[in-house]
Amino acid sequence: QVRLVESGGGLVQAGGSLRLSCAAYGRTFSGSAMGWFRQAPGKEREFVGTINWSGGITYYADSVKGRFTISRDNTKNTVYLQMNSLKPEDTAAYYCAATNGGSYYYTPRIEGEYDYWGQGTQVTVSS
Repeated sequence: QVRLVESGGGLVQAGGSLRLSCAAYGRTFSGSAMGWFRQAPGKEREFVGTINWSGGITYYADSVKGRFTISRDNTKNTVYLQMNSLKPEDTAAYYCAATNGGSYYYTPRIEGEYDYWGQGTQVTVSS
């Protein structure tokens, strides 16, 4: 059974940092793009960032650019989201997602392009 399991969420003060992890089980995703999305209460899920299969290409939403960094360790089948300078508006459930594959330049930013999803981890930023 293929699973993506997020961890690392929690409560943090504004200006603080958190590092989310997303571990994949059941198959290797070393050839897949991975992405992070988030959903705040009452809002639609939105794109946060994505990383290509090798880790050499990343793309971020404007709202997190310069504060968030995505990385991956294919030997551990894990992708990370380092979040710095957190703001109250970053409060949301964060989800990781994976594609079934793709070219080197494949860095999808749309939910429908991802084939696997985790259950999410909650991040709450207090002011």
